[in-house]
Amino acid sequence: MKRKTVKTICICAVLLLLSLFATPKCDASSSHKNFCVDKNKYKLVKMLVLSRHNIRSPLSGGSSVLSEVTNHKWFDWSSRPSELSLRGGNLESEMGQYFRKYLVDRGLMEENWIPTGKTVRIYANSKQRTIATAKIFSSGMFPIANINVEHHGKIGIADPIFSSALTFTSKKYEADVEKQKDELINLADLEDNFELLEKVLDYKQSNYAKKLPKLIATDAKIIFKLKNEQTIKGSLKIALAASDALTLQYYEEPDEKKAAFGHDISLKDRLAISEIADTYIHMLFGLPLISINVAHPLLKEINRELLNNERIFTFLCGHDSNIVSVLSALDAKEYRLPCSVERQTPIGGKIVIEKWKDKRDGKEYYSVSYVYQSSEQLRKRPLLDLKNPPVKYRLEFNGLNANSDGLYNAKDIIDRFKAAIKAYDDMVAKYK
Repeated sequence: MKRKTVKTICICAVLLLLSLFATPKCDASSSHKNFCVDKNKYKLVKMLVLSRHNIRSPLSGGSSVLSEVTNHKWFDWSSRPSELSLRGGNLESEMGQYFRKYLVDRGLMEENWIPTGKTVRIYANSKQRTIATAKIFSSGMFPIANINVEHHGKIGIADPIFSSALTFTSKKYEADVEKQKDELINLADLEDNFELLEKVLDYKQSNYAKKLPKLIATDAKIIFKLKNEQTIKGSLKIALAASDALTLQYYEEPDEKKAAFGHDISLKDRLAISEIADTYIHMLFGLPLISINVAHPLLKEINRELLNNERIFTFLCGHDSNIVSVLSALDAKEYRLPCSVERQTPIGGKIVIEKWKDKRDGKEYYSVSYVYQSSEQLRKRPLLDLKNPPVKYRLEFNGLNANSDGLYNAKDIIDRFKAAIKAYDDMVAKYK
């Protein structure tokens, strides 16, 4: 083994240890993968990022269902409902600066690089939280460049590329989606989660409990509507709003007990509360039949970006629904992200697709990883740098074999995108 290779492996190991110590409440039961590619062996030639917006206020305002499900006072959010919070903006700036340091270290760009031509694209859904996230990320990554943040249509109305609305449906299709839901999701498994949620909210003393004495985990039903996002009818929708708000409150409120309305709850409890939101998002956007439907426009956009030889960096900013549907359509293996109370789509998290060239033989590969700030990093906001990085978790795909360095043959990844895009046409042909 060459000395340079040994040195790089040692650096990767040090980074892993540093990141572990930087997240003292990391759930040790899950294997922590801090993915690191040997830069002496591979040259980074391209990166695409599919990002979820950073911390926002709850989607519902204070006079909404949130005020009805508990008599406690929610955190005094720094932004209007659904908009990026001040903390979210600060955290996203750090992520942009970290990516700049990482890409400089990997030789893809120089410090204070000002992109020219079409080498860089920053594109966001037309929502305040996604546009703001993209602008702040780009200012951290390109501090002296005037990067245009692309977005289309009226602000507040979803761009069709990022929209998770159904572009096709039929009675037979909807029946098979319901069948798939029943096969893949056991809502009864959430009964304990719902009981815990009620306890933290002191739900029985709330106004909502007067009309619905108990939240029922098993009464969820998917409501389909063409060219609109499918919704869920039942208690799960109410539980989702509360689960989401409690997790956001945990990130924003320094006092952990106050963040749980005076209750002493464990990390395991917080994971259980967040699991309600994970299940909701998976049911609406992660079922295989739904994902190939709603992710279709975004899959085509990502594929075009990967095949664009002029582009070296792409940043696409959307939502948890985009990440869940894209990964499901690409048949990613199941994962439970460590060091985060959100195990599927942590706030501000990013799917990072990196294209590498083997310096020995010129062969091209892709790595696919989930880069996100741990819950401790979200709460305590330590400065991110190469010695204190965000978590980088390597994603895997069913039916694809990575090499010993965790990289996929470039053709295999592109073929997987082509197959996921074609699956939409096959679905329409089957169910029309």
